[in-house]
Amino acid sequence: MTVTQTTTHHVVRVMRFDRVQRAAHWANAALFGALMFTAIPLYFGSFFGVVLPRHLIEQIHLWCGLALPIPIIVSLLGPWGRGMRRDVRRVNAWTRQEIRWLQTRGRSPLEADKFNPGQKLNAIFIGAVILIMLVTGSMLQWFRFFSVSLRQGATFVHDAFAFAIFAVVIGHITMAITHRDALRSIFKGWVSEQWAAVHASRWLKETRDGDGSPDAR
Repeated sequence: MTVTQTTTHHVVRVMRFDRVQRAAHWANAALFGALMFTAIPLYFGSFFGVVLPRHLIEQIHLWCGLALPIPIIVSLLGPWGRGMRRDVRRVNAWTRQEIRWLQTRGRSPLEADKFNPGQKLNAIFIGAVILIMLVTGSMLQWFRFFSVSLRQGATFVHDAFAFAIFAVVIGHITMAITHRDALRSIFKGWVSEQWAAVHASRWLKETRDGDGSPDAR
C-alpha cells in the first residue's frame, strides 16, 4: 500500500494500470490518432496536399494500420503481460448486474468491477475494430486478390467502422476529460482508494482480499 501525505488527509493509492498497460494504451492511441488524421484526406480528396502529399498520407495510413495490433499483442505476451491478460479476462466476464445496468442505461444499482459495463463495451469494440479494419484495409490495399463484390463489401465495412471509430474515440476522450481520477490512472497508473470505493467497489474488495491491502505502486 502506498500512502501519500497531503495537507488535509492521507491518500491511499491503488494501482490500476501497470507500465506495460499504460505503454500499450498510448502506443495504440498514437496509432489510432495517425489513422484518423490520415483518413480524413483519404475520404475527402479535397484535403490532399493541404498538410502532406497524397502518397505520404497513404503510406502513413497503411503502415499505421498494419502496426495497430502490435502494441496489444506485445502487451499480452510474456511475464510482463500478466496485468493485461487479467484485464482481458475481466472485460470478457459479465455479471447479470452489469447486463441489467446496461439495459437500464445506468439507472440500476451496480457494484462495479475494475471496469464498468460501458468501459468493457468500449474495450471489446476497440479489439474487434482493430481486426475488422486490418482485414478490410488489407483487402483494399491488395485488391487484385479479391473479386469486385468483395472489394465493394470491404469498402463499405471499412468506411462504416471508420465513422464509428471517430464517434467512439471522441466519446472516450470526452469521458476521460470529465473523469480526472480515471484519466490520471492511465498516466500515472493509480487511483485513490476513495475513487475506487465509489466507482470500482467490487474490484477494490478483490484487491483487498488478495493481499490484505490495495495494490502497492
